[in-house]
Amino acid sequence: MVGGPYFDVKLGRKDGLESKAHKVRGNVPMPNQTVHDIHGMFKKNGFSLREMVALSGAHTIGFSHCKEFSDRLYGSKADPEINPRFATALKELCKNHTVDDTIAAFNDVMTPGKFDNMYFKNLKRGLGLLASDHLLIKNNSTKPFVELYATDEKAFFEDFARAMEKMGTVGVKGDGEGEVRRRCDHFNNLNV
Repeated sequence: MVGGPYFDVKLGRKDGLESKAHKVRGNVPMPNQTVHDIHGMFKKNGFSLREMVALSGAHTIGFSHCKEFSDRLYGSKADPEINPRFATALKELCKNHTVDDTIAAFNDVMTPGKFDNMYFKNLKRGLGLLASDHLLIKNNSTKPFVELYATDEKAFFEDFARAMEKMGTVGVKGDGEGEVRRRCDHFNNLNV
C-alpha cells in the first residue's frame, strides 16, 4: 500500500489472551536506548544486528510523539548532531508538547507516506528523529548497514522482508495459550 516489499504472513498465529502495557517494557525498543541494549532485545529472539537495522527501517513510515524525542531539542542535553534546520522546525512543532501530548512528527520527514530507504539517507544527514535512530549511524557496528541500505533500496527491502517473516515466528503461542484473532481492530482485555 505504501510501496514497501512483499513478504509472507503465516496464517493461524495465536496471539495472547490479554494485552498489558507493563509487559511491553524490555520487549520493545525505547527511543532513547543504546544500540547495545536494543540489539540485546533482538538477539534474545534470534535476530542479528543486520536484521535489527533492517527492521529499524520501518521508521520510514509513521510518526513519533514529541515527548519521545524532545530531550534532543531543548535544554542542556540538546543534541548538537541533529540537523540545525530540522531541529528548529521540530522545536516549533513541539513547542506545546507538554500541554498537548498528541503532537507528533513524521519519523521520515522527506517521504513520510512512502516505504522506501529514505529513512537511512536521512540518518546520514542528521535527520533521524529518535535518539535510537541517530545512534545507528554513529555506531561502528550498525553504520555499515545504514550506509548499505541508504544506497541500495533493494538490499533493504530484501532484508526487511526476511526479518519481518522471521518476526512473525517469535513468541508463537501453543494450544490453550492464545487465540487466533478474528478481528485485528479489537483487543480483548486491553489494559494500557
